[in-house]
Amino acid sequence: MSGNYVEFTKEMKKDYTILAPNMLPLQFSLIAKVLETEGYNVELLQNSGTNIPELGLKYCHNDTCYPAILVIGQFLDALLSGKYDTNKVALLYFQTGGGCRASNYISLIRKALKKAGLGHIPVISLSLRGLEKHSGFKLSLSALHRCVYAVLYGDLLFSLRNQCKPYELISGAAQTLAEEYCDKLIRKMSADGISFKKFKANCSLILDAFAKLPRKKEKKVQVGIVGEIYVKFSPLGNNNLEQLLVDNGAEVTIPGLFDFFMYCMYNQISDYILYKKGRLFHPAIKFAFNFMLKKQAEVIRLIKEHGVFRAPAKFSRVIELTEGYISHGCKMGEGWLLPAEMLELADSGVKNIVCTQPFGCLPNHICGKGMMKPIKDRNPDINIVAIDYDASASQVNQVNRIKLMLANAK
Repeated sequence: MSGNYVEFTKEMKKDYTILAPNMLPLQFSLIAKVLETEGYNVELLQNSGTNIPELGLKYCHNDTCYPAILVIGQFLDALLSGKYDTNKVALLYFQTGGGCRASNYISLIRKALKKAGLGHIPVISLSLRGLEKHSGFKLSLSALHRCVYAVLYGDLLFSLRNQCKPYELISGAAQTLAEEYCDKLIRKMSADGISFKKFKANCSLILDAFAKLPRKKEKKVQVGIVGEIYVKFSPLGNNNLEQLLVDNGAEVTIPGLFDFFMYCMYNQISDYILYKKGRLFHPAIKFAFNFMLKKQAEVIRLIKEHGVFRAPAKFSRVIELTEGYISHGCKMGEGWLLPAEMLELADSGVKNIVCTQPFGCLPNHICGKGMMKPIKDRNPDINIVAIDYDASASQVNQVNRIKLMLANAK
């Protein structure tokens, strides 16, 4: 644990507000609502602006990973705004615990808080690896179960919203519908409990609701987004890339969060295959992984049978696509998943791809930018552009490169 560790206690649970960065508005909103049903007061931060990276740079080293700079800046901007009682607030950060610099974010956040005179604020690490313990923050198996369904629901809403947004006749209708279903789904999970039968029924209702949205008949150029998980998803991290693409006549496709969780699980299976590591837990992890594959396959089947919207690829297919390109032992950061998602998009017909990466992110420069040439060599119809995001990066340059990629796409 960090030397600046402050425990989140059981007493704090009663009246503390827990602030969390909003990397994925739909998925994280559902997860936050699940946590609220467990008695936690969780608020996803919405603050943005040029002062966010400036604050992050003020309180951490400028060589720090760009997502860390943004997360620290967003936290401090909220805490210093006067909106919150800093004696009744805690911070929550999601981390995987892998070899990426993201595993050090918790320590960096605590150092920044101490430097800002806020070292008394608890920072909670939410990790399946159990990197830290907080007596006041424990999730029941029921809550974890609902979090899994929250991610599946969130990915479905995310995908359908993106497929409807460029064609909607009523501006903002797809986003509004997605947000409405976030509230409905949490109420349903709380009132009716969780079962896969109910989950499938809710998925069918969601598909029907989005299919009824009034949409234009035209077909726009499809553009996929891949990259480091934070800048891939977060509007704050990628300068609202998704909206930029939509405004310039594109339909955006982004592989969901569930695939990243599956990737993390599969990496533990790979460790056993390659190094015989984790022999004791291998059977349980393999069982859980296959169980999740089946759940994902059912959702994909529902989308295909419904017949209106494009379904994502099964994760087993994503794994297969990497054959001959990259080893599954290459798993720092997004690792082999990054080129796999490029190949998945191309395999599904999305040939135009933006690869987002924080400047200086070694795993992404190797597994993302470094894999672009072999992918293009074997798939000459793919149009890929790598965009660096950093506090010092020129947004004008980013926009111009994206517009050039769109010009080639069209």
